[in-house]
Amino acid sequence: MHLPADEAAPADSSGEAPAPAPAPVHEQHLPGLGTLRLRPLDADRDAPVVHGWVSEERAVFWGMTGLTVDEVREIYAHLAGLDTHHAYLAELDGAPVALLQTYEPAEDRVGTCYPVEPGDIGAHVLLAPASEGPARPGWSGALLGAFARYVLLGLDRRRVVVDPDVRNDRALARFARLGFEAGPVVTLPEVDLPDVYLPEKRAQLAFLRREVAFPG
Repeated sequence: MHLPADEAAPADSSGEAPAPAPAPVHEQHLPGLGTLRLRPLDADRDAPVVHGWVSEERAVFWGMTGLTVDEVREIYAHLAGLDTHHAYLAELDGAPVALLQTYEPAEDRVGTCYPVEPGDIGAHVLLAPASEGPARPGWSGALLGAFARYVLLGLDRRRVVVDPDVRNDRALARFARLGFEAGPVVTLPEVDLPDVYLPEKRAQLAFLRREVAFPG
């Protein structure tokens, strides 16, 4: 069971109630679906939810299957300390439904694979399992549209870049339906640092300009 963001969480083993969830950075009503709120991910509070999602076979392209809850918590605690990469939890009427990560392409390995333009921002998206999200037609499109609104309008960016694995047909199809234009297929280099390890990845770059997503 997932606690709604505005519902008090139970006390921890020390007897003290945990800190409240971070305030949302974006709120949007999705007709026929509910109210979507996007808030910064709290590594301590949200690690069990994210761990459940990334542990499923369907999330193999996220690259975190096989990790423990503590390892997931450590990864997102590290991410929270960066100025260039950010993680957000999306909640629909209080229930977690997706993870959004944004990053500065020039400060990420993807920036070595294409000419970064001023106003670019990168994004990764992970949807909750179908059993936890609304099983309704148009749900994923509405969610991605809300993410695009936050990233392009809320953050005042000119273009968003995504880099799904070339084998991730579902993600590629979702982005294409939203208006993303396919870019080159690239090889993202391996990253092997004390706090981060990312294996080499064959990725399909795709781009969505603000004037395409929100004309006029």
